[in-house]
Amino acid sequence: MQSLIFDLSIPAQEYLRVYQGTAQRVLVRSRDGRTVSIPARHLQRFLTHDGISGSFIMNFNKQGQLLDLRRLA
Repeated sequence: MQSLIFDLSIPAQEYLRVYQGTAQRVLVRSRDGRTVSIPARHLQRFLTHDGISGSFIMNFNKQGQLLDLRRLA
């Protein structure tokens, strides 16, 4: 299993684009410099009135399929 750690800060107004249908993916850069496109629906559970912010770890298999996404403490 492979993993990436990334920091994210998306204001609520920006995430609103997902609901409007103009955005479906979020492009993130991991701490080690890799760039990954994540389906926005995977981030929805972290959405607050202020948006989405924090540090996250994403685990995925060799085929690049997302296995787990969680916020780091």
